[in-house]
Amino acid sequence: MRNITITTAKSATYLENVGSGGNAVDAAIACALVQGVVDPLMTGIAGFGSLGIYFPSKAFHGYIDFHAPAPAAARADMWTDLIEGEARDGYGFILKGRVNDIGYQSICVPASLKAYYEAHQEFGVLPWSDIVQPAIEWAERGWMVRPHVHYFWSEPSQMGRTSNPERLAFTAAGRKLYCRADGTPKQVGEWVHNPDYAQTLRLIAAQGADVFYQGELAELIVKDMEAHGGLISRADLAGYRPLRRDPLWGSYRGYEIATNQPPGGGIMLVEMLNILENFDLRSIGHNSADYVRLVSEVMKRATADKDRDVGDPDFVGVPLDHLISKDYAAAMAAEIDAGVVADVPRFNSGLPSKDTTQVSVVDKDGNCVTMTHSLGMPSGVITEGVGFFYNGCMGVFDPRPGKASSIAPGKARFSSVCPSIVFRDRRPYLVIGAPGATQIAMGVLQAILNVLDYDMTMTEAVSAPRFSATSNAIDVSNRIPYGVTRALEAKGYEVVRSPYTFGFAAVHGVRVDGDRLDGGADPGHDGVALAV
Repeated sequence: MRNITITTAKSATYLENVGSGGNAVDAAIACALVQGVVDPLMTGIAGFGSLGIYFPSKAFHGYIDFHAPAPAAARADMWTDLIEGEARDGYGFILKGRVNDIGYQSICVPASLKAYYEAHQEFGVLPWSDIVQPAIEWAERGWMVRPHVHYFWSEPSQMGRTSNPERLAFTAAGRKLYCRADGTPKQVGEWVHNPDYAQTLRLIAAQGADVFYQGELAELIVKDMEAHGGLISRADLAGYRPLRRDPLWGSYRGYEIATNQPPGGGIMLVEMLNILENFDLRSIGHNSADYVRLVSEVMKRATADKDRDVGDPDFVGVPLDHLISKDYAAAMAAEIDAGVVADVPRFNSGLPSKDTTQVSVVDKDGNCVTMTHSLGMPSGVITEGVGFFYNGCMGVFDPRPGKASSIAPGKARFSSVCPSIVFRDRRPYLVIGAPGATQIAMGVLQAILNVLDYDMTMTEAVSAPRFSATSNAIDVSNRIPYGVTRALEAKGYEVVRSPYTFGFAAVHGVRVDGDRLDGGADPGHDGVALAV
């Protein structure tokens, strides 16, 4: 068996070097660091995520969760007088002045680097400096803007959220790195050189994560936050620790599903699979009108449950056993079978995302890593001289007190990230995950169904047209046939057709079939499957 990794195109080239001597964690962290260089608006060391590790060589299976917590200065009622509405897809709230969406107050405590470093220290075998070196080289040598990067950078305001060109140009450092002289994003084929980030990464390579959380970089970060009204303090950085959690387990047609605990999106994935287990999907027909209606109703129910009940379990009581129970799933299935249409409440959603990355790795020893990591809706902030964006995670907290996802100091907001492993006969069968904001669990769900119910290869599974229902509308990609959507509209559904042929998460995964590895990288995005 050869090592195989699914990741973004640029970072995958490093595996040609790490393939001899390194293991799955070495490969995953090295790729993640390079992703932060070449997909700077999507992910980076000041982001958040969830890392699933299955290491039979160490008799270990668990998660390192690094959901960026709200700073200690955050308060539940800090923005109650600024609320204008909620994005239709449930990914964030719209406030006057957009203080939660862009700028210094939108930043939660940076979490990614600490998790990368701890995962490597515990499970990696190559020297830490070797893991960081490829990212240093990409930052210093430079990289060309790719078509999908340009598409993302140019994305206009959606559902009231800040446009990505605004995020790129928010600080002078961002404009210098990623914009042309007229302030618009660099175009396809233009080069990006980031010597400041190369120097930041050299410090991290030499001193580990401590330089970011307590050392020289921490001092630069805190001074910048204090100068611009940011919420992050020196104590926030010094006190941050990733959390270790056991997998959340589910089952589907004899397969075992290992995914992440709340506030990650694994609970939604398990709930949806439980409901769908009550239906003969193969006989319904893949992506038929009946199939899209059924799966959309399941998605809507899981979304409504999440909005009402799921948050950071250290702050709210999540009815986990109830939401993932087979009895509850059977009741929901009976509702759907009877034609009951679910309602997904949104607050003033008439106001008119996808900022994440995935790495899936299987190595020659059968060790598996699945990691989804992100900046959320990036803050647009780059501290002068450091070269990286900060997350914008405050934007997804509910600014109304008393909700499962309300703001609280030290609290992590819900994230749909659900890096998962599907087991067959107690052995890994699918190692899977996706970026895509609220669409992540929906995309991962469809890819799993494509393999388990429709016998697709991993490549076929991640390439098939997708749809999503995280509101009362059904969103579809432009490859879903018009005949299907007309039939849904005839049943009374609002259907929103994307002009793009891709979207609704960018699912990446590896299928392990005995000694054969079958990798699939969503062809609509900057992914690649690479065996080394």
